[in-house]
Amino acid sequence: MHTGSTITALLGLVLLSDISLMPALADLAGEATRGEQQVREYGYQIVHTYPHDIKAFTQGLKFHAGHLYESTGLYGQSSLRRLDIETGKVLQQKDLPSRYFGEGIEIVGSKIYQLTWRSNHILVHDLETFEELGSHYNPTEGWGLAWDGKFLILSDGSALLRFLDPESMATRRRVQVKLNGKPVTGLNELEFIEGEIWANVLGADNIMRIDPVDGRVKAIVKLTGLAEQTQQGGDQAVLNGIAWDAMQKRLFVTGKLWSNLFEIRLVSLK
Repeated sequence: MHTGSTITALLGLVLLSDISLMPALADLAGEATRGEQQVREYGYQIVHTYPHDIKAFTQGLKFHAGHLYESTGLYGQSSLRRLDIETGKVLQQKDLPSRYFGEGIEIVGSKIYQLTWRSNHILVHDLETFEELGSHYNPTEGWGLAWDGKFLILSDGSALLRFLDPESMATRRRVQVKLNGKPVTGLNELEFIEGEIWANVLGADNIMRIDPVDGRVKAIVKLTGLAEQTQQGGDQAVLNGIAWDAMQKRLFVTGKLWSNLFEIRLVSLK
């Protein structure tokens, strides 16, 4: 059993030790606080509302050279489309074979890459003619696709994103997406916007803004109530589809079986 003087001496040593650790502990606390503050939240304002095919099961969306490109899903209904953004009119369409369930798309140069859900194929189309130029093997499910200027970024419904060489489709690296240290699953349609990966989360009214280096969620875009601003064509009518007009800095979002495409502006919540 310790005597009173012994306990006092021991406490003094502990306190001296703690004083030497205080700067390091303060730094760690500061880093944790800064990390939490970096997960910003945004709401939205609707800038413009455009018509959209309510029968389109939107799986991929891309704005390019003044037009909207869309990949639609469901077996026997999947397609690749070029749309007039103002009217929603389909200007060009290629229907996929019924064995394919269309998923995310991305444009790289003169090619359109289109994922299929469970067929393990990444289809490659000519940008102008939609002629199929070939395909690549994908060992996982295909959900969303984006392009960061060097790699195609693929989501498969898990918390992992894979960075692929666009020619060989070899995986160059992987990142796990985390929000406050916890993996975020259900990552769906993707868009690369000004150095960040933006991702729909299946069944949620949120878009995650992700750091492509470490997978950390930097911000959340909350689109609560947007689905109520459009007609819906079925019980699978959920938010899905992000497109970015880099020239005019316009952000477009839509959903599966939604009758509208929305141009929105972000509003900071915190």
